Amino acid sequence: MDTVSKNKGKILCIGEALIDMICTDKGKSLSDGNNFLKKAGGAPTNVAAAIAALGGNVELAAKVGIDPFGRHLIEVMQDFGVSTKWMLQDEHYFTTFAFVSLMENGERDFYFNRGADGQLSREEVDNINLDEFSIIHFGSATGFLPGPLQAAYQGLLQKALLKNIFISFDPNYRQLLFQNNKQSFIDQSWNFLNCCHFFKVSDEEAMLITGAVTLPDAVAILLEKTNGIFAITLGKEGTMLGLNKKTMIVPSIPVTPVDTTGAGDAFVGALLYQLSDKSLEQINAMSENQWNQLVVNANKAGARTCEYLGAMEAFKHLTTDIFN
Repeated sequence: MDTVSKNKGKILCIGEALIDMICTDKGKSLSDGNNFLKKAGGAPTNVAAAIAALGGNVELAAKVGIDPFGRHLIEVMQDFGVSTKWMLQDEHYFTTFAFVSLMENGERDFYFNRGADGQLSREEVDNINLDEFSIIHFGSATGFLPGPLQAAYQGLLQKALLKNIFISFDPNYRQLLFQNNKQSFIDQSWNFLNCCHFFKVSDEEAMLITGAVTLPDAVAILLEKTNGIFAITLGKEGTMLGLNKKTMIVPSIPVTPVDTTGAGDAFVGALLYQLSDKSLEQINAMSENQWNQLVVNANKAGARTCEYLGAMEAFKHLTTDIFN
């Protein structure tokens, strides 16, 4: 019996854990705003919280500072039931902050104050016993920026491949982080797309990574060049599921959105939660109808998240009851 079959059920999420500081002064730039709301964030952190909220067994590998904000992030994860064994605290770097404001013209004013999240090293990640995990999820919002975390990502990917662990990937492109280094993001994304078992992208990310001008062209490239099953989120149009070299549209769940923050992370978390009780062999043998149902349920999780203000608040309302 292989390692995954013996230890199925546990998921490892790796990447940034940070504090989102959201300007609550409507229409103001960051320089003009005076009031900010503190929110725990980071794409892989959100995914881990969503998995735990649904009752999954999940650990988060991330680095925060030895400061009140780092402690807050650890406590938030613990409250959800996420194992924080690998949420390490760095004595030399502060917890990472992302400041965001939605201005009157609809554009986001964004400032990224990077600290401890980028310092999670390959040597530290090498101490994680991967035999405990059936799934590893990489959510790369900051994992592809220069620094130790980038090497940790690559090292963990190679180890996961050697151990035949199910690999999930969400590129989480942020233009304001990669505006001067877009090609590096694209190249590193392909490194994961070429070997992961599942990936989730938005329609914009699909076109960016493939270099296609239209979504159909991007889909054709992904079907040709990748072997993993993929989901392309299309908002109210639903989710495009790609498998067996063809695609199908899984309809969205009608909802009046309050806040779409974290909806994609809830989608990924719900999908991985549903896969976590299966071995890699069982996942590979799943039918198109089974995958379709997984995405239907993941869409429900994303829709539920849109009904509440703030991702972490929304995840408190995620239960497996929504799958019924």
